[in-house]
Amino acid sequence: MKNVLFVCTANSARSVLGEALLRHKGSGRFATFSAGSTPRGTVNPDALDCLSRHGLPTDGFRSKSWDEFADPGGPEMDLIVTVCDSAAGEACPVWLGHPLSVHWGIPDPAGIDGPEAARAAAFDLAYQRLERRIDALLALGDAVFSASDGRDRIAEIGRIDD
Repeated sequence: MKNVLFVCTANSARSVLGEALLRHKGSGRFATFSAGSTPRGTVNPDALDCLSRHGLPTDGFRSKSWDEFADPGGPEMDLIVTVCDSAAGEACPVWLGHPLSVHWGIPDPAGIDGPEAARAAAFDLAYQRLERRIDALLALGDAVFSASDGRDRIAEIGRIDD
């Protein structure tokens, strides 16, 4: 079982979608988590609506700090995936176990103002992009985590949809 942490600044939208998608699609292969550098404190309701529209569970998600995963006693990560450009540029904690770290930038759907349909479309687009990337990660197989070029191969997935 590999531990994967999705990180964005607020931990209210994209990182939560990533956590939910990999948990669902990689069941039994991955334990998934999400966190933020400056968590908002609540998960964006549009993110939960998006998960529900796609048939994924919405229970148990919360906006939390990445400190929960950097401190001793937390789960040791195998992979850290930043999904927002600001989190990718921040000074990250020193992660226990020195996991692979990659950036898969996804435009922020929470930045869309307007009617519910416009917000839902933005969240669905983020969901679809993350789903394609997670499918590509799953297709690599578990050996990628120990391959000499594993980090590069996982990082390349972040260019899907660019």
